Amino acid sequence: MKNNFHHTIFDRVENLPLYWDQFAIDTIFLTIKYLKVLEESAPKNMECYYIALYNCKKLVGIGIAQYLDGNQMETFGDRDQCLKTLVRNFTFKNFCSGVLFIGNNMLTGQNAFSFSATISAVDALIELKKAASVLELRLKKEGKKVHLTSYKDFTKIHRPIFKEADFSAFYEFQIQPNMIFNIKNHWHSIDDYVADLSKKYRDQYKRARKKATDIEKRKLSLAEILASEDLIYNLYLHVAESAPFNTFLLQKNHFSTLKRNLEHDFLFYGYFLNGELIGFNTLIKNGTTMDTYFLGYDAKMQREKMLYLNMLYDMIGYSIKKQFKKIIFGRTALEIKSSIGAKAEDMFGYIKHSNSLLQWQMPRIFNSLQPKVEWHARNPFKDEL
Repeated sequence: MKNNFHHTIFDRVENLPLYWDQFAIDTIFLTIKYLKVLEESAPKNMECYYIALYNCKKLVGIGIAQYLDGNQMETFGDRDQCLKTLVRNFTFKNFCSGVLFIGNNMLTGQNAFSFSATISAVDALIELKKAASVLELRLKKEGKKVHLTSYKDFTKIHRPIFKEADFSAFYEFQIQPNMIFNIKNHWHSIDDYVADLSKKYRDQYKRARKKATDIEKRKLSLAEILASEDLIYNLYLHVAESAPFNTFLLQKNHFSTLKRNLEHDFLFYGYFLNGELIGFNTLIKNGTTMDTYFLGYDAKMQREKMLYLNMLYDMIGYSIKKQFKKIIFGRTALEIKSSIGAKAEDMFGYIKHSNSLLQWQMPRIFNSLQPKVEWHARNPFKDEL
């Protein structure tokens, strides 16, 4: 086929090309049913765009873009109240608040694009970069500042493609790793997993389970999520606002919208003490991969019941039982996730400032924006000792 690449940018899911979902077979996060969730319940400071790539008249690739307006954020995170945090927040608000992401800033991993195997990934990425430039101009004409354009999250296998597509004007950055839990072939239940742990981490498992013996865990239906929406949101906000840095906050209807659109592919588990909801976690089935999503909990109950650690074990147990291949745990709480067996995968991205002088200072600016996290990798399995 002769190369004649062009693109179309959509801001409504209902207008997407007929064959869009044929390019979303590797990730649920590019499917129309998930994109409807973004359209109906994206964070208030986020606008979503969908990019169709064509060669002649044939659809050959898809991508997602998100524009985030940091000026609409009342708080970026309350955990670290110090001079460095104040400087970081000032820098973000005044020089980096308008960000165009090529990818999904709500997720960890490569959920930015999918290209046909019949074309060069480099050619497709070049066309996607052209689409991003068009989108930048469009946003500026609408009076929206685009300080930064960023492509995220990619592993080292993607780096040669970006190099060949000439991203030399961008700063390549490395962010906190994605914690990935690989499920071993001989595991058929949580007991098989526990049997492979060294004594120290078996004891950690037993201690956590003992703390939560009076906790009831229950899968919630759409009706139950809607009935407890205010409490669910308050539990989520407690965790979100305790983070060192946020660029968005979910809307209250986000979880119910997910359940309505993804149905059985979205799992919402409530944790109850004496009939009262004290925490929850969420999972999204993504082919043979289980993606962990947002959670929330009461701080006092989390400490007393080791609630977060128990949630991690529950996620592992369910994923083993349902024969998933791996769990994506994301890039928060790195050390505790390492202690249950998740491994760090390095993640890369590419970022460019609209001001060339500030782009020259991008290494320094980026390091000031990204909270520094010190952590130690753990090896909980006997065969790793």
